Amino acid sequence: QVQLVESGGGLVQAGGSLRLSCTVSGRVFSINTMAWYRQGPGEQREWVARITRGGNKDYKDSVKGRFTISRDNAKNTLYLQMTNLKPEDMAVYYCNGLPSFGVRSWGQGTQVTVSS
Repeated sequence: QVQLVESGGGLVQAGGSLRLSCTVSGRVFSINTMAWYRQGPGEQREWVARITRGGNKDYKDSVKGRFTISRDNAKNTLYLQMTNLKPEDMAVYYCNGLPSFGVRSWGQGTQVTVSS
C-alpha cells in the first residue's frame, strides 16, 4: 500500500516562500506521474502541479511562474517550491499520483497559511 507523507507547510506572509516535501513509500513513485493538490476551506481538492516520470511539468494557471514542482526518484520524494505566495494559495496541500493511487492513499496533507 502506498503511503504519502507531506511536510513543509506553515504560516507565511503574502509574498513569502515555502518548500513542500512529500515522501512516497512503495515502488510506484518512479513509474508514475506525481502531482501536488490542494484543498482550500469549503472547496474541492484540485491539482496545482504535476510532473511526469521523465520530468515534464505542468501547472494550474494561477500558480504558473510562482510554483515549481520537482522530484527525486532516488529518494522517492516530491517537492513543491512556492514563491510569491498569495492569500488565495492558502489550503491544505497533498501529494499523490495522477491519477491518484486510490481513495485510501491520501495522506494528512500539510497546511499552508498565507497572511495578507
